[in-house]
Amino acid sequence: MNTEWAIAELDKFITMTVMTNNSRSGPGYVSITHTSSTAFSDVDVTKQAHVVEKIFGQVIPHWRTDIDLSKTNRWTRHREAAVRAREELLRAEEVRENLGENAPALSAAELHPWIWGGAQSLWQSGHYREAVGGAIRKLNAEAQNKVGRRDVSEADLFRQAFSMDEPKVGKSRLRRMKNDGGDTYKSVQRGAMTLAEGVFAGIRNPLSHEVDQELSEQEALEYLAALSVLARWVDQSDVEAVS
Repeated sequence: MNTEWAIAELDKFITMTVMTNNSRSGPGYVSITHTSSTAFSDVDVTKQAHVVEKIFGQVIPHWRTDIDLSKTNRWTRHREAAVRAREELLRAEEVRENLGENAPALSAAELHPWIWGGAQSLWQSGHYREAVGGAIRKLNAEAQNKVGRRDVSEADLFRQAFSMDEPKVGKSRLRRMKNDGGDTYKSVQRGAMTLAEGVFAGIRNPLSHEVDQELSEQEALEYLAALSVLARWVDQSDVEAVS
């Protein structure tokens, strides 16, 4: 993330949503109700909100549920989220250094784009199990596209794609490295097949059978990381096909 840009956009939104009291008072006026408005027009604030919501999604993804929505002002939640997100970006390093071991953090948004693309919308609404399922479906579809197949899917697709057998008509192969007949080539091909088998047997199948059990955010993130490794291997592999 471009932190400097994000902070500038949050600052802009905070300035735009400063509240102004519109109640009229003084000689000749009797104030019955108190009204207020944002410093900028509602149209302009709405446009800027579209940008900052994207920032919230990466910095404080649970802002919609963690911050109450005011009944009197539609922008109260957004404004508080902007303040929180700004402080998170400004002081993230300071907080890590003082409260933890400053261990490296894993960001879902920085995983392979197939995986985050399949998971993002559901992840941001807190549906972690469904987000992982969406990432698996996206990975399966992209692997099918890569080898040009629709007749097989999931574990069988990856098993055939990374097979060390020669390609056949309608059965392209994925090669993680040039086939030199050596042990390393055999190892990386076998590793890809084994990881795919583990993903579908150990992650995908339990998720489809235990639909009433939600995943924790940490567990779901670890699953996405495993999927990202497999996605990267597929994406970076060369396709070997019968011409």
